[in-house]
Amino acid sequence: MLGTVTMLRRYPVKSMLGEDVPASDVTSGGLTHDRALALVHQETGKVASAKNPRLWRGMLKLAATVADSGVQITLPDGGTIWSTDPGIDTVLSELLGQPVVLTGTPPPGAMLDRAEPEEVLRRGVTARVPVETGTLAAGSPDGTFFDFAPIHLLTTSALDRIAGLHPRRTAETERYRPNIVIRTNVPGFAENGWVGHDLRIGSELTLRVIALTPRCAIPTLEHGDLPRDSAALRVLADHNRVIPLEHLAPQPCAGAYAQVLHPGRINVGDVVRLA
Repeated sequence: MLGTVTMLRRYPVKSMLGEDVPASDVTSGGLTHDRALALVHQETGKVASAKNPRLWRGMLKLAATVADSGVQITLPDGGTIWSTDPGIDTVLSELLGQPVVLTGTPPPGAMLDRAEPEEVLRRGVTARVPVETGTLAAGSPDGTFFDFAPIHLLTTSALDRIAGLHPRRTAETERYRPNIVIRTNVPGFAENGWVGHDLRIGSELTLRVIALTPRCAIPTLEHGDLPRDSAALRVLADHNRVIPLEHLAPQPCAGAYAQVLHPGRINVGDVVRLA
């Protein structure tokens, strides 16, 4: 036994704050409603992502939740708007200062920009740091908004390790945007040893861990009421700079990406085992 599921979280709109759920169905496309919607820049056609913080860090001041009527987005002033409201694109464009459209369909060959993490640490999130443009869903099903894979795993031991090294002894889960948080007694960055292994969660779900998760600028940004925190990335750059995937250079990592081998239901409290 590796541990137990202690948190499940989905993000109905890519790069917005998400919501905790007690249980979820998991298919090849991840948790139900996870990254089902995204914002697309009306002029460039690129998917909006807080990985380019100079343009999109304001998205992490918005929160998306699922209800019977669709996806509800909570605005920074506490007001709400529904994904189906006719004026939603105008509201979000004005808030973010960029012309965007909310959509559930990725553009053909969907692209997004990622700021260079080392430059963000050196120069700050508001600077014109170099960005790399890449495609979505390198390890995910076609037609999804995932950057690499449909499931992101994180352990409590990794969070504890980050907190132990952090100047303020903090490690907020929100900053690392996991889908499944696993409580384990293995110390340190336990996920580092999981790549290539299959995990059985509960009675049905089986995942294959395909890569460690290289961290970008996002953990350093404001998340709702949480302030900026450069140490959320710097700790990893100093203490867990590892190779996330074969043929890549060492990068600051926390967590792991997984694909779904066998779909199933997952619940908080489920036991996690090596399959």
